[in-house]
Amino acid sequence: MDVIQALSRCGGVARRPVLAGLGVSDAALRRAVRAGLLQPARGLYALPSAAPSDVALLIRRQLLTCISAAPFYGLWTVAPAGLLHVHHRRKVAAEGEVAHRELSLPPHPYRPVAALGDVLIHALRCLPPRESLVMVECAVGRGDMSLQFLRERLPGRRNGKARQMLEWVDRGAESLLETLARTTFRRAGIHVEAQVYIEGVGYVDLLLEGWLVVELDGRHHSDWAQVKKDHHRNNKSVVQGYTVLRYYYADVVHRPEHMLAEVLAVLAGQGGARPATR
Repeated sequence: MDVIQALSRCGGVARRPVLAGLGVSDAALRRAVRAGLLQPARGLYALPSAAPSDVALLIRRQLLTCISAAPFYGLWTVAPAGLLHVHHRRKVAAEGEVAHRELSLPPHPYRPVAALGDVLIHALRCLPPRESLVMVECAVGRGDMSLQFLRERLPGRRNGKARQMLEWVDRGAESLLETLARTTFRRAGIHVEAQVYIEGVGYVDLLLEGWLVVELDGRHHSDWAQVKKDHHRNNKSVVQGYTVLRYYYADVVHRPEHMLAEVLAVLAGQGGARPATR
Protein backbone atom coordinates (compact mmCIF):
# COMPACT_ATOMS: atom_id res chain seq x y z
CA MET A 1 0.00 0.00 0.00
CA ASP A 2 1.42 3.41 -0.90
CA VAL A 3 1.65 6.35 1.50
CA ILE A 4 -1.45 8.18 0.24
CA GLN A 5 -3.61 5.04 0.38
CA ALA A 6 -2.37 4.19 3.87
CA LEU A 7 -3.01 7.69 5.20
CA SER A 8 -6.46 7.73 3.59
CA ARG A 9 -7.35 4.53 5.44
CA CYS A 10 -6.24 6.28 8.64
CA GLY A 11 -8.42 9.32 8.06
CA GLY A 12 -5.60 11.44 6.68
CA VAL A 13 -3.13 11.35 9.56
CA ALA A 14 -1.16 8.59 11.30
CA ARG A 15 1.97 7.76 13.22
CA ARG A 16 4.85 5.88 11.65
CA PRO A 17 4.22 2.50 13.39
CA VAL A 18 0.64 2.43 12.10
CA LEU A 19 1.79 3.23 8.57
CA ALA A 20 4.51 0.58 8.83
CA GLY A 21 1.83 -1.92 9.77
CA LEU A 22 0.09 -1.05 6.51
CA GLY A 23 3.24 -1.77 4.53
CA VAL A 24 4.66 1.75 4.21
CA SER A 25 8.45 1.87 4.47
CA ASP A 26 10.54 4.65 6.00
CA ALA A 27 12.04 5.32 2.58
CA ALA A 28 8.56 5.82 1.11
CA LEU A 29 7.72 8.26 3.89
CA ARG A 30 10.91 10.27 3.30
CA ARG A 31 10.11 10.50 -0.40
CA ALA A 32 6.54 11.57 0.36
CA VAL A 33 7.73 14.29 2.74
CA ARG A 34 10.10 15.64 0.09
CA ALA A 35 7.14 15.67 -2.30
CA GLY A 36 5.01 17.74 0.10
CA LEU A 37 3.52 15.33 2.65
CA LEU A 38 2.96 17.14 5.95
CA GLN A 39 4.83 16.15 9.11
CA PRO A 40 3.05 17.98 11.97
CA ALA A 41 5.24 16.33 14.63
CA ARG A 42 8.05 13.83 14.86
CA GLY A 43 6.85 10.47 13.60
CA LEU A 44 3.48 11.89 12.55
CA TYR A 45 2.43 12.21 8.90
CA ALA A 46 -0.64 13.90 7.44
CA LEU A 47 -2.34 14.66 4.17
CA PRO A 48 -3.24 18.33 3.57
CA SER A 49 -6.89 17.29 3.84
CA ALA A 50 -6.50 15.81 7.34
CA ALA A 51 -8.89 17.21 9.93
CA PRO A 52 -7.00 19.53 12.32
CA SER A 53 -8.87 17.94 15.23
CA ASP A 54 -7.51 14.49 14.32
CA VAL A 55 -4.00 15.89 13.96
CA ALA A 56 -4.29 17.49 17.40
CA LEU A 57 -5.49 14.24 18.98
CA LEU A 58 -2.49 12.34 17.65
CA ILE A 59 -0.04 15.06 18.65
CA ARG A 60 -1.40 14.89 22.21
CA ARG A 61 -1.65 11.08 22.04
CA GLN A 62 -5.33 11.17 22.91
CA LEU A 63 -8.29 9.04 21.85
CA LEU A 64 -11.84 10.24 21.33
CA THR A 65 -14.28 8.49 23.61
CA CYS A 66 -17.67 8.80 25.32
CA ILE A 67 -20.06 11.15 23.51
CA SER A 68 -17.24 12.70 21.44
CA ALA A 69 -16.79 9.33 19.68
CA ALA A 70 -20.51 8.86 18.99
CA PRO A 71 -20.40 10.45 15.49
CA PHE A 72 -17.50 8.18 14.47
CA TYR A 73 -19.52 5.08 15.38
CA GLY A 74 -22.83 6.50 14.10
CA LEU A 75 -24.47 6.36 17.53
CA TRP A 76 -27.60 8.27 18.48
CA THR A 77 -27.08 11.33 20.66
CA VAL A 78 -29.53 13.66 22.37
CA ALA A 79 -27.25 16.66 21.81
CA PRO A 80 -23.74 17.27 20.48
CA ALA A 81 -20.88 17.00 22.92
CA GLY A 82 -20.01 20.26 24.61
CA LEU A 83 -16.60 19.46 26.01
CA LEU A 84 -14.19 17.12 24.25
CA HIS A 85 -14.18 13.66 25.87
CA VAL A 86 -10.82 11.94 25.52
CA HIS A 87 -8.69 9.16 26.92
CA HIS A 88 -5.09 9.96 27.72
CA ARG A 89 -2.53 7.79 29.41
CA ARG A 90 -1.75 10.60 31.88
CA LYS A 91 -5.49 10.89 32.73
CA VAL A 92 -5.17 14.67 32.88
CA ALA A 93 -7.83 16.84 31.26
CA ALA A 94 -6.84 20.08 29.57
CA GLU A 95 -9.17 23.06 29.58
CA GLY A 96 -12.31 22.24 27.59
CA GLU A 97 -11.77 18.48 27.91
CA VAL A 98 -13.14 15.61 29.96
CA ALA A 99 -10.55 12.91 30.67
CA HIS A 100 -11.62 9.27 30.87
CA ARG A 101 -9.65 6.61 32.63
CA GLU A 102 -8.65 3.08 31.79
CA LEU A 103 -9.32 1.24 28.56
CA SER A 104 -10.38 -2.39 28.55
CA LEU A 105 -9.99 -2.94 24.81
CA PRO A 106 -7.47 -2.04 22.10
CA PRO A 107 -8.45 1.23 20.37
CA HIS A 108 -9.41 1.52 16.73
CA PRO A 109 -6.42 0.30 14.70
CA TYR A 110 -6.24 3.30 12.36
CA ARG A 111 -8.06 6.21 13.98
CA PRO A 112 -7.59 8.10 17.27
CA VAL A 113 -10.78 6.65 18.71
CA ALA A 114 -11.36 4.27 21.62
CA ALA A 115 -13.01 0.90 20.92
CA LEU A 116 -16.80 0.92 20.81
CA GLY A 117 -17.03 -1.04 24.06
CA ASP A 118 -14.91 1.52 25.92
CA VAL A 119 -16.83 4.41 24.36
CA LEU A 120 -20.08 2.97 25.76
CA ILE A 121 -18.61 2.14 29.17
CA HIS A 122 -17.27 5.68 29.49
CA ALA A 123 -20.67 7.07 28.45
CA LEU A 124 -22.49 4.95 31.05
CA ARG A 125 -20.16 6.22 33.78
CA CYS A 126 -20.11 9.83 32.63
CA LEU A 127 -23.29 11.04 30.93
CA PRO A 128 -26.80 11.77 32.20
CA PRO A 129 -28.94 8.60 32.04
CA ARG A 130 -30.92 9.25 28.89
CA GLU A 131 -27.83 10.43 26.98
CA SER A 132 -25.91 7.24 27.71
CA LEU A 133 -29.01 5.09 27.17
CA VAL A 134 -29.55 6.20 23.58
CA MET A 135 -25.93 5.51 22.69
CA VAL A 136 -26.01 2.02 24.18
CA GLU A 137 -29.41 1.17 22.74
CA CYS A 138 -28.30 2.23 19.26
CA ALA A 139 -25.23 -0.03 19.38
CA VAL A 140 -27.12 -2.97 20.90
CA GLY A 141 -30.02 -2.63 18.47
CA ARG A 142 -27.67 -2.77 15.49
CA GLY A 143 -25.97 -5.87 16.86
CA ASP A 144 -22.63 -4.08 17.34
CA MET A 145 -22.61 -4.65 21.10
CA SER A 146 -24.17 -7.00 23.65
CA LEU A 147 -25.50 -6.17 27.10
CA GLN A 148 -23.59 -9.09 28.58
CA PHE A 149 -20.31 -7.73 27.21
CA LEU A 150 -20.94 -4.39 28.92
CA ARG A 151 -22.13 -5.91 32.20
CA GLU A 152 -18.97 -7.99 32.49
CA ARG A 153 -16.88 -4.82 32.22
CA LEU A 154 -18.85 -2.87 34.82
CA PRO A 155 -18.13 -4.79 38.05
CA GLY A 156 -18.41 -3.64 41.64
CA ARG A 157 -20.30 -0.98 43.54
CA ARG A 158 -18.75 1.96 41.71
CA ASN A 159 -20.39 0.78 38.49
CA GLY A 160 -23.78 0.09 40.05
CA LYS A 161 -25.58 3.02 38.40
CA ALA A 162 -24.05 2.19 35.03
CA ARG A 163 -25.24 -1.42 35.29
CA GLN A 164 -28.72 -0.25 36.27
CA MET A 165 -28.95 1.76 33.05
CA LEU A 166 -28.53 -1.46 31.08
CA GLU A 167 -31.84 -2.71 32.51
CA TRP A 168 -33.63 -0.01 30.50
CA VAL A 169 -32.17 -1.05 27.15
CA ASP A 170 -34.62 -2.41 24.58
CA ARG A 171 -33.02 -4.31 21.72
CA GLY A 172 -35.86 -3.52 19.31
CA ALA A 173 -35.83 0.29 19.38
CA GLU A 174 -35.88 1.79 15.91
CA SER A 175 -35.09 5.42 16.69
CA LEU A 176 -33.74 7.87 19.21
CA LEU A 177 -37.25 9.21 19.79
CA GLU A 178 -38.63 5.75 20.51
CA THR A 179 -35.94 5.12 23.10
CA LEU A 180 -36.49 8.45 24.86
CA ALA A 181 -40.30 8.35 24.80
CA ARG A 182 -40.50 4.70 25.87
CA THR A 183 -38.16 5.30 28.78
CA THR A 184 -40.01 8.44 29.87
CA PHE A 185 -43.29 6.52 30.00
CA ARG A 186 -41.90 3.39 31.66
CA ARG A 187 -40.22 5.41 34.38
CA ALA A 188 -43.64 6.90 35.12
CA GLY A 189 -45.01 3.39 35.68
CA ILE A 190 -46.87 3.14 32.36
CA HIS A 191 -47.03 -0.22 30.58
CA VAL A 192 -45.42 0.31 27.17
CA GLU A 193 -45.18 -1.93 24.10
CA ALA A 194 -43.03 -0.87 21.16
CA GLN A 195 -43.60 -1.49 17.44
CA VAL A 196 -47.03 -3.06 17.88
CA TYR A 197 -48.90 -4.32 14.80
CA ILE A 198 -52.56 -3.24 14.54
CA GLU A 199 -54.67 -4.84 11.85
CA GLY A 200 -55.58 -2.35 9.15
CA VAL A 201 -53.15 0.23 10.52
CA GLY A 202 -49.73 -1.40 10.51
CA TYR A 203 -47.02 -0.97 13.08
CA VAL A 204 -47.39 1.86 15.58
CA ASP A 205 -44.44 3.24 17.50
CA LEU A 206 -45.72 2.78 21.06
CA LEU A 207 -48.85 1.32 22.62
CA LEU A 208 -49.55 2.40 26.20
CA GLU A 209 -51.73 0.36 28.55
CA GLY A 210 -53.09 -1.59 25.58
CA TRP A 211 -55.15 1.25 24.08
CA LEU A 212 -53.27 4.57 23.83
CA VAL A 213 -51.22 4.80 20.62
CA VAL A 214 -48.26 7.19 20.64
CA GLU A 215 -46.75 7.96 17.26
CA LEU A 216 -43.37 9.66 17.04
CA ASP A 217 -42.28 11.85 14.15
CA GLY A 218 -38.65 12.94 13.89
CA ARG A 219 -39.07 14.83 10.64
CA HIS A 220 -38.76 18.58 10.73
CA HIS A 221 -40.85 18.98 7.59
CA SER A 222 -43.41 16.56 6.20
CA ASP A 223 -44.75 16.58 2.68
CA TRP A 224 -48.50 16.71 2.32
CA ALA A 225 -48.77 13.13 1.08
CA GLN A 226 -47.09 11.86 4.25
CA VAL A 227 -49.26 14.07 6.44
CA LYS A 228 -52.40 12.62 4.83
CA LYS A 229 -51.07 9.09 5.28
CA ASP A 230 -50.43 9.76 8.97
CA HIS A 231 -53.93 11.17 9.41
CA HIS A 232 -55.50 8.14 7.72
CA ARG A 233 -53.54 5.83 10.06
CA ASN A 234 -54.71 7.83 13.05
CA ASN A 235 -58.32 7.64 11.88
CA LYS A 236 -58.16 3.87 11.38
CA SER A 237 -56.71 3.46 14.87
CA VAL A 238 -59.50 5.55 16.43
CA VAL A 239 -62.21 3.64 14.54
CA GLN A 240 -60.89 0.44 16.15
CA GLY A 241 -61.16 1.94 19.62
CA TYR A 242 -57.65 3.25 20.14
CA THR A 243 -56.80 6.77 21.26
CA VAL A 244 -53.93 8.37 19.34
CA LEU A 245 -51.39 11.01 20.33
CA ARG A 246 -48.58 12.19 18.06
CA TYR A 247 -45.35 13.82 19.22
CA TYR A 248 -42.46 15.41 17.37
CA TYR A 249 -38.73 15.70 17.96
CA ALA A 250 -38.95 18.85 20.06
CA ASP A 251 -41.66 17.31 22.25
CA VAL A 252 -39.70 14.17 23.02
CA VAL A 253 -36.22 15.66 23.33
CA HIS A 254 -36.84 19.12 24.75
CA ARG A 255 -40.27 18.92 26.44
CA PRO A 256 -40.61 15.36 27.81
CA GLU A 257 -42.35 16.57 30.98
CA HIS A 258 -45.10 18.24 28.92
CA MET A 259 -45.47 15.11 26.78
CA LEU A 260 -45.70 12.89 29.86
CA ALA A 261 -48.26 15.20 31.50
CA GLU A 262 -50.51 14.95 28.44
CA VAL A 263 -50.22 11.17 28.32
CA LEU A 264 -50.99 10.82 32.01
CA ALA A 265 -54.02 13.09 31.62
CA VAL A 266 -55.38 10.93 28.78
CA LEU A 267 -54.73 7.72 30.69
CA ALA A 268 -56.38 9.13 33.82
CA GLY A 269 -59.44 10.09 31.80
CA GLN A 270 -59.76 6.55 30.42
CA GLY A 271 -61.21 8.17 27.30
CA GLY A 272 -62.81 6.31 24.45
CA ALA A 273 -63.94 2.76 23.81
CA ARG A 274 -61.41 -0.01 24.20
CA PRO A 275 -60.05 -1.73 21.11
CA ALA A 276 -60.88 -5.30 20.24
CA THR A 277 -58.14 -7.88 20.78
CA ARG A 278 -55.35 -7.43 18.22
